[in-house]
Amino acid sequence: MKYTATKNSNPINRSHNKAMPKYQLIIMRHAKSDWSEDNRSDFDRPLTSRGMKAARQMGKWLKQFLKHEQYPIDRIICSPALRAKQTCHLVVSALNIPENIVNFEPGIYGASCDNLIALIERYSKGVHSLLIIGHNPGLDQLLCYLSQNPPPANNCAKLLTTAALAVLDYGSSVISVNAHEAQLRYLIRPREL
Repeated sequence: MKYTATKNSNPINRSHNKAMPKYQLIIMRHAKSDWSEDNRSDFDRPLTSRGMKAARQMGKWLKQFLKHEQYPIDRIICSPALRAKQTCHLVVSALNIPENIVNFEPGIYGASCDNLIALIERYSKGVHSLLIIGHNPGLDQLLCYLSQNPPPANNCAKLLTTAALAVLDYGSSVISVNAHEAQLRYLIRPREL
């Protein structure tokens, strides 16, 4: 289910609007990873070909979305787990932005909602648009905590399925880690594109 607080969640069809929100947090879960190799640790699991395709697809969606925003992504914080790094590289490539805005943050791997909040507080200073790429269940918990209007889960009780992303708006207020202050603008899952 494509969730959106606005009428049309396809950024390609929206007209440019100068009054768009000034501050936003984008939360993205890593794309589908490979469980087939038993000798790899969870940390070292690579993306599947389906996961790579979904990461590229979401990167393209994000690129179209950002065309209509006042500010591009200023900073990306990403788990150093292989599947998250590969997702990040594919998204950065689709966005055609410099990799030097990416911080591989060990604290994201296995992070609780509280740990993610602390990382967002640390990395969002002076930033208009922050992208975090990580793992569940922490990201689902974070989305519910920050959003004024938590979205419905899918039939597997997940909000952020693999490669899904959520865009939280803070309007003219800086990115905040206070509960229920952000407006959920989009929740996009690859299968819905």
